[in-house]
Amino acid sequence: MKYVTATYELESPGSVARGAEALAGEQSTGTFGKVAHDTDEIRARHGAWIDSLEVIGSSDRPSLPCRIQADRYERAIARISWPLENFGTSLTTLLSTVAGNLFELAELSAVRLLDLDLPSQFADTNPGPQFGATGTRAALIQSEGPMIGTIIKPCVGLSPDETADLVKTLAEAGIDFIKDDELQANGPHCPLADRVAAVMRVLHEHEAATGKRVMYAFNITDEIDTMWRNLDTLTEHGANCAMVCMSSIGISGLRAVRERSSHVIHGHRAGWGLYSRSPDIGIGFTAWQKLWRLAGADHLHVNGLGSKFTESDSIVAQSARSVQAPVFADGGPDYATMPVYSSAQTAWQVAPARDVLGNDDFIFCAGGGIQGHPDGSGAGVVALRQAAEAARDGIPVEDYAKSHRELKKALETYTRPTLEDV
Repeated sequence: MKYVTATYELESPGSVARGAEALAGEQSTGTFGKVAHDTDEIRARHGAWIDSLEVIGSSDRPSLPCRIQADRYERAIARISWPLENFGTSLTTLLSTVAGNLFELAELSAVRLLDLDLPSQFADTNPGPQFGATGTRAALIQSEGPMIGTIIKPCVGLSPDETADLVKTLAEAGIDFIKDDELQANGPHCPLADRVAAVMRVLHEHEAATGKRVMYAFNITDEIDTMWRNLDTLTEHGANCAMVCMSSIGISGLRAVRERSSHVIHGHRAGWGLYSRSPDIGIGFTAWQKLWRLAGADHLHVNGLGSKFTESDSIVAQSARSVQAPVFADGGPDYATMPVYSSAQTAWQVAPARDVLGNDDFIFCAGGGIQGHPDGSGAGVVALRQAAEAARDGIPVEDYAKSHRELKKALETYTRPTLEDV
């Protein structure tokens, strides 16, 4: 397989075939008019082509502002392919090709990238995740059940010592994973170096006393050279996980961290709604996550079932499954990454989250769902573990709660969300 195929949902004034042709031309050999070197040979070798076009509807008005006016705007699912020779295995050029100027074309009144079919040649030059689920478990010395995680709250405002005090409480509660909030990186009130030193001192003491290792994802998001120095700081203090906000640092930034890192890379998708919220423009997670995995993310946020955000449960389920599915359309390494459920998660959502995947290779992050338990954070962690045990054994969570006090109180404390059938 020596081509890349992108799947789009397109809308175009008049005939959507015209819009698909404009996209294929603009994103390969074409320009707005005929030029001297635009030969049949060049187009045959480097031009993009339309594999399929399935009309799915029409409207009497455009979904997005559009210079070209028509009585009818036709909508379709289009699959468009490019020869691999156009961009090689460069992720940055690939992204410019499949998600570049096409969003601005006047011939399109809606355009959304849904998926990418990539050949295994991309594995030759792109590293993929260094650890994934297996390596994450090895770093934790923990091999059973989902990883129970939480987020430092309040998002910002705590000093390094205050952060470490909270981490101590959470570690003693039996937590597996703790992460910085995406808003907490290297601000003057809580410098990263001081936070790393204070937190890791607590976690090393906890491991020495109990034998349990906790993973802390420190937010190192910054300029590339600063992130490299931040990785050195993590190494100096024996930390095992670096978190980055992927949209902020870009594909090249993520790749630069992966190439210099001996740490698990926790990929946070802050700003995701910019790409995903509109049905008429943007990039779907199924497409994006393949690029992030190729660049080296070990964990990827997928939102949560019944969360506080706008994504439907069916989209969250699709996202979670996608990061465990193969990257390549023709074999090659699977580059499996660990999905991270988060956002208003409680004991009610553990079983549905597991059911989506059919396995325990996920991180279940709960802030208030742990720290808001009436008997304290320790009981909050225990309640989530009990919910995971019930899910593993196929026992309804309400039945399991009858003989498990912490879980019972959690279910009484948190409102049961109404979830979609996914």
